[in-house]
Amino acid sequence: MEKKIITFTNTTKMNKNWQYCIGTGRLGLALQKEYLDHLKLVKEKINFQYIRGHGLLSDDIGIYREMVIDGKSEPFYNFTYIDRIFDSFLEMGIRPFIEFGFMPDLLASGDQTVFYWKGNVTPPKDYEKWENLIYAVVSHFTERYGIDEVLTWPFEVWNEPNLTNFWENADKDEYFKLYESTALAVKKVHPDLQVGGPAICGGADEWITDFLLFCKEKEVPVDFVSRHAYTSHPPHKVTPDYYYQELAENTDMLDQFKAVRNRIKESPFPDLPFHITEYNTSYSPINPVHDTAFNAAYLARILSEGGDYVDSFSYWTFSDVFEEADVPKSQFHGGFGLIALNEIPKPTFHLFHFFNQLGEELVFRDEHVIVTKKRNGGLAIVAWNLYNEIEGNGKRTLSLEMQLDFSDVFIKRQRVHEEKANPWKTWKELGRPRFPDKKMIQTLREASVPELITSRVNKTKSHLELGVELLKNEVTLIELQPVKDETAAYPELDDRLITSNSKM
Repeated sequence: MEKKIITFTNTTKMNKNWQYCIGTGRLGLALQKEYLDHLKLVKEKINFQYIRGHGLLSDDIGIYREMVIDGKSEPFYNFTYIDRIFDSFLEMGIRPFIEFGFMPDLLASGDQTVFYWKGNVTPPKDYEKWENLIYAVVSHFTERYGIDEVLTWPFEVWNEPNLTNFWENADKDEYFKLYESTALAVKKVHPDLQVGGPAICGGADEWITDFLLFCKEKEVPVDFVSRHAYTSHPPHKVTPDYYYQELAENTDMLDQFKAVRNRIKESPFPDLPFHITEYNTSYSPINPVHDTAFNAAYLARILSEGGDYVDSFSYWTFSDVFEEADVPKSQFHGGFGLIALNEIPKPTFHLFHFFNQLGEELVFRDEHVIVTKKRNGGLAIVAWNLYNEIEGNGKRTLSLEMQLDFSDVFIKRQRVHEEKANPWKTWKELGRPRFPDKKMIQTLREASVPELITSRVNKTKSHLELGVELLKNEVTLIELQPVKDETAAYPELDDRLITSNSKM
């Protein structure tokens, strides 16, 4: 048993940088009802503040078109779909974290594309038209939503330009040209609008150093640095349905955060905000790890500590309504989402929901538990047990000893592990139906609910010693609050009579 002494002498403000932003598939998916239903649930239960996705300028959104007028082709900017999408986001209380990409076909210098939906990843053939497009788009946003609102929106230039599949030839100099052109167009609308990059994935952090030196030397505006983070190795097996990868230790992601933060500190812009605009375990949208209880337990420490190094880190993604590798062809297909198709929450959804219940003051934290205090004096605790950390039967037992200002304690515990709130397990037991019927869907929803345990303790000592057994890959939320006992208001109430009557 691991004993942890919880004191309240050095509390600090709770960091919730994990809650700042959430990722989504291409923005055009926001025209689907199921997508919006999932986003509404995520906003209600987890309360992300921003949402970031691909495809703002791709042809399915239809912003950039050309019309022939008097025999001459002229740009026409069509905001029909993006207005509908952003209106939906803002009505839910979630703001866009803009990603400029990909290239409209009529502006593209080549025909290289990425994903099933064919996002064009080539530079513009006419930078003047590109700049005019950026200016028109940002100006439209300020006109529709007001400059005070849009000043709160970050504008990120492109997505993973260090990879050849996302930026033709992974041409760094060409990306810097694109960034400069885009940033200047944004600032032309209003000098205080936030623009940043380079939105690279891991393994090429020299881009960040070079990018910030370029911005300094060329006097190009930059308001934040962005990067992506995953911990999966190259695949060891690929099938038509799944992509199997080994993962590094979860501390590897924290090390990535630290390393890039240090690069920024050593740059000409040492105080720039640092946003991780995508992170997850695997970078593949068909890796089964995303559906598991292991994924939740693995990410718990990252949620707990990641905000120490980054200003935000955006989980990729909130929903399995997602189509990078074609339309999903199975109920559980290894999708990135916190919510599976048919509105079935996965274990990682509950991890985020549990963290959203944490209090405003950080009391204690280590690699297995975080203890917080709420404004009402109660405590909220999240603990986790990542299976690859231990041996034997997979269990971990913690003893939390803490001083409490109240003696009569109500304890509420919610648990997610291999046997509870694990609809992926139930789906396998059902025979892995690709397209489950309504009865099966209802069963999966029932299987997605965390285990609930309640109890009441009247502590007789100055402290409470709370024993917590954690099963394999468990994440648990424990809430402690004082009891206001009103039993005396019920004359002659006797639970024994209820028990006796129930036997008749």
